Amino acid sequence: MLWIHPAELLSQGFELVTPFEPREISCAFHDIDGTHSRIREWVPVMTLVTGAVAAYGMFHGTPIEIAGEIRKHQTESFPEAYRFAVESAGLSALTQMEWALRMARRPEGKSDDVNEKIIAAIWEGREIFDDMEEGPEDRRRLREQASMLFKAYEILLLEMSRNRNLSAARKNPRDWRIPGSMAFLRMLKNNGVKNYFITGAVVEYDASGEASGTMSEEIRALGYAVGEGKLIEEFCGSAWNEKLPKIEIMKQLIRRKNLSPEQILVIGDGRSEIAAGRELGCVTISRLDVQAERAREIHRRLRTNLIVPDFRICGRLFSKSRPHCQSLPSGEITGRQ
Repeated sequence: MLWIHPAELLSQGFELVTPFEPREISCAFHDIDGTHSRIREWVPVMTLVTGAVAAYGMFHGTPIEIAGEIRKHQTESFPEAYRFAVESAGLSALTQMEWALRMARRPEGKSDDVNEKIIAAIWEGREIFDDMEEGPEDRRRLREQASMLFKAYEILLLEMSRNRNLSAARKNPRDWRIPGSMAFLRMLKNNGVKNYFITGAVVEYDASGEASGTMSEEIRALGYAVGEGKLIEEFCGSAWNEKLPKIEIMKQLIRRKNLSPEQILVIGDGRSEIAAGRELGCVTISRLDVQAERAREIHRRLRTNLIVPDFRICGRLFSKSRPHCQSLPSGEITGRQ
């Protein structure tokens, strides 16, 4: 059995935001990028892509050609797009691309009331807009453009930082993991908690059914073993042309594995996984740098349970025996043996 002791957390700089009742934890859903991995320096790339499109409209051509056109604006500053990148951490990349495409309608004078409502909703973290009265042709065009732009974004991400960082991570993986990440994952697994990686990035599969693609390369480089009975039970993600908010990915996994949401621990640095965890009734831990003031403000507003700077002392949050301490105001997390 594992337990967590809030009094000890607070004394060591951890932040208790929302108290929770004692409960058993059978598995943990982990975001990857920014939560366990530092390989992807995505904010500058997201700022460039969404900022350029919002200002100049959708570029034409193949994803490679679109990436080339966007690259021409690399020296420009896009403050609103930067703010959006920070605020939208954890949302589906297709939603982020959609925001840019909808913003591009403003300079053209083509942004109507529905478009403005959806822009505002995306700022608040919403991703599905089936209830909005928008023509099917507009939606089809938007989906196609968002998919193309997503691919262009990935091309630029690999070129501007990811490939260089991946090469360095293969030589020194520890330098590119969030401190304490590996030990924390192993501690959970060794105490009967199954770990799942949940990402908004695309997860592709090869002919043998093994996960492939850029995020899979990063996971392997960092030393996280994936597969039934391994450190990470399964790796679940999005697609190039189908918007899959993390809550939908989580719901699919919960149904497929017959999991109980109240027995799930959700860990991430983005708003979407924390909001999803809270909505589903899970315990949530936000992994946020101390200097990430705006992100911490957002996660407090989402009423995450705990905020931690990294995983170096997270092993101390769990024990096989319940403490005899009188004050457990927020409850405990227990793990199944």
